[in-house]
Amino acid sequence: MEILGATLRICVDDLEASVPFYERLAGGRALRFERGGVSVAAVGCFLLMSGPEAELDVLRKVAATIAVTDVDEAHRVLSESGARVLAGPVATPAGRNLIALHPDGSVYEYADRRAAE
Repeated sequence: MEILGATLRICVDDLEASVPFYERLAGGRALRFERGGVSVAAVGCFLLMSGPEAELDVLRKVAATIAVTDVDEAHRVLSESGARVLAGPVATPAGRNLIALHPDGSVYEYADRRAAE
């Protein structure tokens, strides 16, 4: 499994107020989308999320998003290495993802940019 990088997940109260700071910090424009009632802005290595507290409580349990070349391969490697896949792989606006519980108790999202097949 090839890991391409990681994205820091940040829950914010006011997405509109937060985005300009992170755009300036990362030197780029935010890619925005909605998912499950949560407004999301991806900018550089930051994933800003704002929405209902119940949804954010779930999202806060995921430590980071790890970009990989292929979520199916990540699924196989994680399973063989003792991790438990909690959800996915599923299609997202940007590709596919899965959520995995590592043996140490950490929870991560693994995501690729491949279209769902």
